[in-house]
Amino acid sequence: MNHVKTFTLLAALTALFVGLGYLIGGATGMLIALVFAGGMNLFSYWNADKIVMKMYRAQPVDEQHPNAVVRVYVADVVQMAKDAGLPRPVIAIIPNDQPNAFATGRNPENAAVCATTGLLDMLTRDEIRGVMAHELAHVKNRDTLTMTVTATVAGAIAALANFALFFGGGDDEERPGGIIGALALMILAPMAAGLVQMAISRSREYEADRVGADIAGDPHSLASALQKIDGHARKIVNVTAERNPASGQLFIINPLAGRGADNLFSTHPATGNRVKALMELGTKMGLAPRRAAFADAPRGPVSTSVPSTAAPTPSPSRGPWG
Repeated sequence: MNHVKTFTLLAALTALFVGLGYLIGGATGMLIALVFAGGMNLFSYWNADKIVMKMYRAQPVDEQHPNAVVRVYVADVVQMAKDAGLPRPVIAIIPNDQPNAFATGRNPENAAVCATTGLLDMLTRDEIRGVMAHELAHVKNRDTLTMTVTATVAGAIAALANFALFFGGGDDEERPGGIIGALALMILAPMAAGLVQMAISRSREYEADRVGADIAGDPHSLASALQKIDGHARKIVNVTAERNPASGQLFIINPLAGRGADNLFSTHPATGNRVKALMELGTKMGLAPRRAAFADAPRGPVSTSVPSTAAPTPSPSRGPWG
């Protein structure tokens, strides 16, 4: 079913791409856009995950990493993947102070899960487990193909739409839409791409929360993590995400600041609704709500020490990390 959705999505985005090419360059522009879109779709299918990881400077890590926090992070992801019946994914960290995480890859056999250094610095071990279980749920549900390809293709459409500013002149007979059509599509193409993403992403986040809570066996920790991430993500600008807003739908919490065009790519349901659903799930599982799930105690400044080669200094605020 996800492959059908992916095909439909690619067809819709390709149509936008070709339409923009037609308004910019007439029949010739449409043909060039069609050829380019076909090649882009094939390339995206096989390489979208690598593109996204390179974009965010994701660094693969393993059990031999010198930092104890990272080693535990890797061990927990490996164990949860095994428990979920999934192949071991590529496990990576992203040097970024904003607490967040995402999964990518065209299938479970070629998947990667990534957490920012800000997330590893801020959350407790149980909360990190909850977040990464959510990302493994996306892998298990085979959401990552559609999400990753959408991020790259929609990003390309937005970039091409911006080019309309520079190639909007010329003979109206060759470019039926004229400068007005080019400018209109320059605005409408990113908007349409964002709406397509919105249509496919919101329900998937709820389902990944549910499956992730089952993988980790602890919906309350994921609920607590979502609250903390949401609160801090709004205060810390993710520069890479702001430059590539189409990739924002990959993350567990919207990494965009929400200013201007960012709102077009808001693909996440309200965090409060997700937390409520997780707490209700915990009740059904017979788990008593924990005070920590709603705690907002200060944890000190967010550091970028996770990928360091230096040995970590124990901190009482890290709790289960030890």
